[in-house]
Amino acid sequence: MKRILITGAGSFIGTSFEKYMKQFNDEYKIETIDMKGDQWKEKDFSSYNSIFHVAGIAHADVSKVSEETKKLYYAVNCELAFETAKKYKEDLNGQVGQFIYMSSIIVYGEETNINKKRVITKDTQPNPSNFYGDSKLQAEKKLIPLMEEDFNVAIIRPPMIYGEGSKGNYQTLVKLALKLPAFPDIKNERSMLAIENLCSFVKEYIDENSNGILFPQDPDYVRTSRMVKKIASEHNRKIYLFSWLNWLIYLLGFAPGKVGKLVNKAFGNLVYEK
Repeated sequence: MKRILITGAGSFIGTSFEKYMKQFNDEYKIETIDMKGDQWKEKDFSSYNSIFHVAGIAHADVSKVSEETKKLYYAVNCELAFETAKKYKEDLNGQVGQFIYMSSIIVYGEETNINKKRVITKDTQPNPSNFYGDSKLQAEKKLIPLMEEDFNVAIIRPPMIYGEGSKGNYQTLVKLALKLPAFPDIKNERSMLAIENLCSFVKEYIDENSNGILFPQDPDYVRTSRMVKKIASEHNRKIYLFSWLNWLIYLLGFAPGKVGKLVNKAFGNLVYEK
């Protein structure tokens, strides 16, 4: 039986993965540990085949935070991850282990454009546009050198994760779906990842003892308008999709300032290469 430790109690991803793995109770034993404070440092990690590190900070308005908060992002997203992996490796003392780190597509920056398709490949170089993305990237840079023949490090860079209970940009789409009677049907493409699919990928990574940088995504790209319509339908609402003003929305994508930024964020094209 494989033993897996989820570091980060109460997280959306960690809780979802723990629930997903209950169907495999005969093959896996899942445990969770709270990473707040220093008590976690007293735990022996040597009995775990894999550690799934999901502890982190996200979903802040990065334009309105103090320098103190920025330091906290680096402390939690970067230093805590590195300290956890380092302790795990030391506790293993030569035994085989796997450390899985939840990074994000955000390491490539937030640039999206309604008028141009942006495709990220395995050769695309990370270029964070804010301290959140940089805190994730700096963690990756510290974790990868820990990898050895008997210690695998898997870096997961998922696109936007969606599903019941998810936060961030997905919640913005939910609010729109529950309030608006109509929504522009712009033919954009986004890589997204359903929480159930992420859980399936993580199980696969554990089974295969994967390492390196991983790019999970749903089989098909998602159009923002279709996602909004689907969310509305799940809440027994009907929302009308229209395209007769698309020319105006494409034009607004060139607008400077907040308007252009919002249009490109909502309807921009950002995908991982399939």
